[in-house]
Amino acid sequence: MTASTVPTLVLASTSRYRRELLQRLRLPFDVQAPHTDETAHPGEAPEALALRLAEAKARAVGALRPGAWVIGSDQVCCSAGRVLGKPGSHAAALEQLQWMRGRDAVFHTALALLDGAGAVHRRSVPTVVRMRDLDDAQLDAYLRAEQPYDCAGSAKSEGLGIALLESLRSDDPTALVGLPLTALCELLFAAGYPLLG
Repeated sequence: MTASTVPTLVLASTSRYRRELLQRLRLPFDVQAPHTDETAHPGEAPEALALRLAEAKARAVGALRPGAWVIGSDQVCCSAGRVLGKPGSHAAALEQLQWMRGRDAVFHTALALLDGAGAVHRRSVPTVVRMRDLDDAQLDAYLRAEQPYDCAGSAKSEGLGIALLESLRSDDPTALVGLPLTALCELLFAAGYPLLG
């Protein structure tokens, strides 16, 4: 298959973390903002929320790019029964990290692949993280150094945030960063995308 016949691939996200991860696959792709409402429905479980939002992002961009293969992804963090989204500020991030310290947090990273025929293929990859029991000064120092205010759960595991983690368990090492590449490759192969030519 020549480069001109490879289906157009679009990442329905403006996240630089997801873009950097997708670049690892060495596929040409476009990036387009999905402009979707990320409000949770009443009583919606974290994994269900992540899956719904990943699909909504893929479909929103797919409506603008007919025939393209579109990748949507979303991540929802939950710890001790509480959903922790993007904090948006230093104070909110500190409060999230205080809540999680010494506890497990589950990051549900969902993926939706809209193929060229309009079918959606979905996966959810959980990552269980055990947070270190750090004091307020250490948490504050981390936040001032990395400013992860656009990250669910207020930490970047691919950066200094790894120091906050006591352990992590996942089937996909890229899931915690925001785009589970192992699962994405599985979906691409199963749907017939020419991933390796």
